[in-house]
Amino acid sequence: MPPAASREDAAGRTAARPVAVEPDADRAVASEAPDESSRLMYGISAGHGIKHFGQGAILILVPEIKASLALSDVAIGGMFAARDASMGLANVPAGVLTDMFRHRVPMLLAVSMGFVALGYLLIGISSWYWLSVIALMVLGTGTSLWHAPAFSELAIRYPRRRGFAMAAHSTGAQVGNTTAPAIIGLLLGGFSYLGVEWSGLGWRLVAFLLVVPSVLTVLVILSRFKGRAAPGGDRVSLRSYVGATRRLLGNPAVLSMALMHALRGAAHNSIQLFLVIYMADVLDYSNLAIGVHISLLTLAGIVSTPVLGILSDRMGRRPVIAFSLAAISALVLVFLVAGDGWPLTVTMVALGVFLFSIMPVIVAAAMDSTDRGSEGTSIAVLFAGGALIGAGAPVAAGAINTHWSFDGVVIFVAIIAAVGAAFAVVAPMGRGPGGAPDPANG
Repeated sequence: MPPAASREDAAGRTAARPVAVEPDADRAVASEAPDESSRLMYGISAGHGIKHFGQGAILILVPEIKASLALSDVAIGGMFAARDASMGLANVPAGVLTDMFRHRVPMLLAVSMGFVALGYLLIGISSWYWLSVIALMVLGTGTSLWHAPAFSELAIRYPRRRGFAMAAHSTGAQVGNTTAPAIIGLLLGGFSYLGVEWSGLGWRLVAFLLVVPSVLTVLVILSRFKGRAAPGGDRVSLRSYVGATRRLLGNPAVLSMALMHALRGAAHNSIQLFLVIYMADVLDYSNLAIGVHISLLTLAGIVSTPVLGILSDRMGRRPVIAFSLAAISALVLVFLVAGDGWPLTVTMVALGVFLFSIMPVIVAAAMDSTDRGSEGTSIAVLFAGGALIGAGAPVAAGAINTHWSFDGVVIFVAIIAAVGAAFAVVAPMGRGPGGAPDPANG
């Protein structure tokens, strides 16, 4: 049997094994596989949650950094544009290394968290705008290096349940996104309750504290997964990799999902960043209140993310993606009339049902059309293209916020999401779950 077939067996496909296996041993492996698969999914999801805790924490530091360095809205937007660009570029080497050295996936995950730790260390010591830009770029690099090894590993392990596997992984991210703003807001703002008062910590000290969970995660990854190779961990030759990459870059379904990811990310990053500034500068919310409200923006996603993933496995990716982006566009417009108080809070919870939750379905749609052996590069194309195309959105949103206030940002984001919803109706999406034709493609 050709070597390619044996690699496909490792990914859980149904072809016969190339070597003889004792029946008892085969039964033992089969009985242990579900438990091992569950442990793998939970472990990667937990790491993803910690990564997103670090990624989400920076938003709550934004008002403090803006005031401390006396920055304009455009300057803040420029910092996040630089971060998004670095996130895009970091995906390229991550994808190459993942596909060519799949047995080194744990090391790639450890390097990812190491960059997150270094990013916060630089943020904590910076009193200079350009060093802060570099710090956010390092942080962005770290958060992006996680994507290719983690998402491609799950795509290989669960070929017929990719929507659910991607969603389960992203649920960990939702937990991190939800807990980080509230916790960081509490650390910055302190509290006063029943006569007990605490004034909180300085933002630089909080940045230093954020180094700790990243470093601990690196140590756990290196100790837990040292020397363990993933299934299908054979090295891919440079020649076969280049051929697979050429086919991938000519794949309209993968490229269309990269554009879809860019539109979703541009909408998400713009509304989230300037919601923080709106609550701080216009509504005069405390750090804790801002943190709690940003947590609400992802809280509902903890439940909705796996639900959308399962629906996409059963109904096809297209209707789920199109409906979710249309819902984002409609819900964002509610900010024009929501004002302050409960209307604002309810709108943020409702928006959180879709804002981040649709991302893993877009990833699954790209994986459906990816050849075996180039999963990491497919993720790289998806996230690199998405980040680079969408990198200008925070700068544009900053200029809009300066000249037309938050209402202008709301309209800008609603238009982006509406364009994404319209594109989802006609975009090529290739095969459906498990390689079968996507029901939505007719």
